[in-house]
Amino acid sequence: MKIRHALILGVALSAMTAPAFAQDAAPAEDAKAKDTLGLDEIVVTAVPRSTNRLQSSVSVSTLDTAAIADAAPRTTAEIFRQIPGIRSESTGGDGNANIAVRGLPVASGGAKFLQLQEDGLPVLQFGDISFGNADIFLRADQTIRTVQAVRGGSASTLASNAPGGVINFVSKDGSQEGGTVMATLGLDYKDYRLDFNYGGKISDRTRFNIGGFWHDGEGPRHAGYNGNSGYQVKANITQDFDTGYVRLYMKHLDDRSIGYLPMPMLVTGTNADPKFQSFANFDIRQDTPHSAYFTSAYGLDGNNNRRTTDITDGMHPLVTTLGLEAVFEVADGLSLEERFRWSDISGRFVSPFPANVGSAASIGNTVGELLTGNAGSYNLVYANGPQAGSAFNNANGLLMQVHLFNTEIKDLGGFTNDLKLVKKLGDTTLTAGFYKARQTIAMDWVWDSFLMEVRGQNAALVDVVDPVSHNVLTRNGLYAYGVPAWGNCCQRSYDVSYDINAPYIAAGYESGDLSLDASARWDNLSARGTYAGTLQASNFDVNGNGLIEPVERSVSLINKAAASPVNYDVNYVSWSFGANYRLSPDSAVFARASRGARSNADRLLYGVIQSDGSVRKEDAIDYVNQYELGVKYRSGGLGVFATLFYAKTQEQNYEATTQRFFDRTYEAKGLELEAAYRSGIFDLRAGATWTDAEISKDAITPENKGHTPRRQAKFIYQLTPAIDLDKTRFGLNFVGTTKAYAQDNNQLVFPAYTQVNAFVTYRPVDRIELSLNANNLFNATGITEAEEGSITANTNNYVRARSINGRTVSASVRFDF
Repeated sequence: MKIRHALILGVALSAMTAPAFAQDAAPAEDAKAKDTLGLDEIVVTAVPRSTNRLQSSVSVSTLDTAAIADAAPRTTAEIFRQIPGIRSESTGGDGNANIAVRGLPVASGGAKFLQLQEDGLPVLQFGDISFGNADIFLRADQTIRTVQAVRGGSASTLASNAPGGVINFVSKDGSQEGGTVMATLGLDYKDYRLDFNYGGKISDRTRFNIGGFWHDGEGPRHAGYNGNSGYQVKANITQDFDTGYVRLYMKHLDDRSIGYLPMPMLVTGTNADPKFQSFANFDIRQDTPHSAYFTSAYGLDGNNNRRTTDITDGMHPLVTTLGLEAVFEVADGLSLEERFRWSDISGRFVSPFPANVGSAASIGNTVGELLTGNAGSYNLVYANGPQAGSAFNNANGLLMQVHLFNTEIKDLGGFTNDLKLVKKLGDTTLTAGFYKARQTIAMDWVWDSFLMEVRGQNAALVDVVDPVSHNVLTRNGLYAYGVPAWGNCCQRSYDVSYDINAPYIAAGYESGDLSLDASARWDNLSARGTYAGTLQASNFDVNGNGLIEPVERSVSLINKAAASPVNYDVNYVSWSFGANYRLSPDSAVFARASRGARSNADRLLYGVIQSDGSVRKEDAIDYVNQYELGVKYRSGGLGVFATLFYAKTQEQNYEATTQRFFDRTYEAKGLELEAAYRSGIFDLRAGATWTDAEISKDAITPENKGHTPRRQAKFIYQLTPAIDLDKTRFGLNFVGTTKAYAQDNNQLVFPAYTQVNAFVTYRPVDRIELSLNANNLFNATGITEAEEGSITANTNNYVRARSINGRTVSASVRFDF
């Protein structure tokens, strides 16, 4: 009998569709039934030597294509929510997610202490580059074989800048012959997607795999235009030899995806019991400030030259990578492993950010005074849209001061090389390696300010009119070249190269049921480059019409003539010790102590770098101390993996949206739990993490000491029960969190919520599968991020926040060959 698993990932907006998965042999079926949690699976991610999960002394999870499919993810970041210990705020679209691990903080954004990898090498050397989070450049599709996630442990010494852990996307390599074509259609939202993958043998010793996706659509929110459009192609070819193999691979990604930033919300109630609500004309689950009437912006570029920005670019990664992987036994018991990748990465990040939400009259008068210098009452008219030229009359009476985050990613490319020798001496395995990488970070920020009505489904821009002269003071909704509401902070240009050199060693010992390992790493970071800030210019004719209009009386330029240097070198040592004891063929316990670190990168610019380009080591390096104690157990159809953890983390950081620096120490302790169960036609996969985290020291804001870090819930969980009837499989996926604080002042609370996803697949004939799934089936509201940290009790408060997307349903058809 064939056991078929539901593989409907094909719902994805721009995330992924799942590949075919079948097990035809009865022994394989029996083995999987006894190992529901995959404790026999081989771990190749961030460990000194490959071993299975039961014998490993690290906390590691694996997600195969079936587990990913059942979770019904819409984006890559939603996959991470299925991993215990990982808190993934996946409301930013297909990228720009905030990802935390085990209470290690997300003080600004991205995944600072966690590294995202493809096939064992990092997507980027730093996971929290401003407007360049690593997940923007990563897409999951049918080419993925499995996802492995290591939390803590040897990630400190087997990877650079990853003390919190590593999530590794492992690609198919043609070992399993066959292919898949899958087409997906959004039923209640506009999305079209085609996935493909094919792999197999060219000869007895040569195999290949090629795959990718194409998609086009508006996305899960009403943007008014097709904001998600692009493609990815990945391919590899492997040549086997008597003593090893060589693999060459490539990837090309050219994708546009809307970047959802915090959006306007109405909040009533109290800080302890708030009610997050939609406005008239704006649904916080379905709408977005993106609009068909705000798709371009005329202004300046990073060289202060005139240009028109295409706002529909959104998050636009342009990625080309070429790589090599070679593993050989070069002598008896001695193997050599070489992994190399070259990356050419550029693109854009452009998205509207509401800097302020309030009554139209109040905001209009503030802007009018800014442009004329005179306080008073100013008139408002629509700048575009169906009511262009008419007096402003939005039903909710609200305006937004929008800062257009207009960032050109000029270069995030570089290379990575990881070379190591592994020697086996009886029960001992010795490893010595050298890691060399270069990461370029070159960006231009050119941010301008606009007025926009609070409306979903195509909001219009709004102009301010002088009530006496009747002159329009703004320019098609634009009221400033720059961001005066933030002190004109953010016209920036920087080009910095970060070179990493890291020798490392590891030793492993096995004796009977006991295994021990130790590893150490020395990282040296060398940063060289320049950065330039804002120059405020008076009477600058931006549009070149020979006239100085009100919006051109004070214009923010980039002061490249006075660029500052970046010139520093820092280094740090990481270490990790672990032990695993196998109590029986089906159970084991392990313990580990680690000290790792993360070197800061672009977020040190504009405030921490000294005038000569140097930086203090305490600002450049953040250390993380971790301790773990775990148990693994399986019996019948049950598998359990539980880990107690403690972490102490230093943090220096900078947040662009609030213009704040951080200098803190955090402490977190907790419990990770992962479990799986199978009995007959029923199977269940579950994970949960309890975390008790606090800010133990805050050098800049001492009153935060003892507070819970923002957005850190005590308890997060995921649960996926399913029924498998051979030709039909259906189930639910629950993802939930208890309450959390919006900001570190611990006043405004995000209410607890549970998101329910559903899936059903049907195989009418062999090789054809029909599937249907729903993401957020019950259309729940779940707040993941907010700019404000408190509200005024029992009145209407206007805040900027992000909720999970509302319900979306999709259908797909897959053909396997």
